[in-house]
Amino acid sequence: MRLRRLPVLGCLAAGGLVLLAAGPAFAHVSVQPGQAEKGGYSTIDFKVPNERDDSSTVKLEVTLPSDHPLTSVMPQPVPGWDVKVTKSRLAKPVEVHGEKVSEAVTKVTWSGGKIEPGMFQQFPLSVGQLPEDADQLVFKALQTYDNKEVVRWIEEPKEGAAEPENPAPVLKLVAPAEGSDGQDAGAASDKDDDSGTAGAEESASGDSDGKDSSDTTARVLGIAGIVVGAAGVVFGVVAGRRRSA
Repeated sequence: MRLRRLPVLGCLAAGGLVLLAAGPAFAHVSVQPGQAEKGGYSTIDFKVPNERDDSSTVKLEVTLPSDHPLTSVMPQPVPGWDVKVTKSRLAKPVEVHGEKVSEAVTKVTWSGGKIEPGMFQQFPLSVGQLPEDADQLVFKALQTYDNKEVVRWIEEPKEGAAEPENPAPVLKLVAPAEGSDGQDAGAASDKDDDSGTAGAEESASGDSDGKDSSDTTARVLGIAGIVVGAAGVVFGVVAGRRRSA
């Protein structure tokens, strides 16, 4: 009976090793949300989990793509962390909103804080204008622990291939959603205008009906008054003749 249990225990042990080996792959530095619209501006978060049980993360360096420079990069303050934005001159100037831009942010560094074991931290960043001629942006990141260990999340994932050991954070770029350029808003505005026009017409119609009703009532009351008045005159004449007789 013991001999039969050995293969089962061996399989369970092997399965445990697979789970342990696969665990760290889910805890890498990533971009949240994982996609944004081409040609627009977006706020993204770099989610940084602490993968170590005996040390804390104390620094994050994110390198922005140089092949598609972002001319607008603004970090949101993170309590307990200092942030440094590094700009560099571009090898080739780019045009943004009709103006030539010769430098862009190439690196953002957060330091001074601490991510304890079993915790994670998000570092928000507003970026734009996102390129229209690319399907993704790769942000290479360096995660530093207080024991001086540096984990380099710089390997670019390849479509159809297995995930690398230290994948770089990737932001997928998708086509703008229908109506995101204001078309839907315009349609809604037109709909509101049509609704308002219809309401005005109904209101005018209601006023007209009310006016006609009031006129009819006035006429009926007027005729009734004339009839009553005539009846009173006739009654007076008849009463006078009876008294004379």
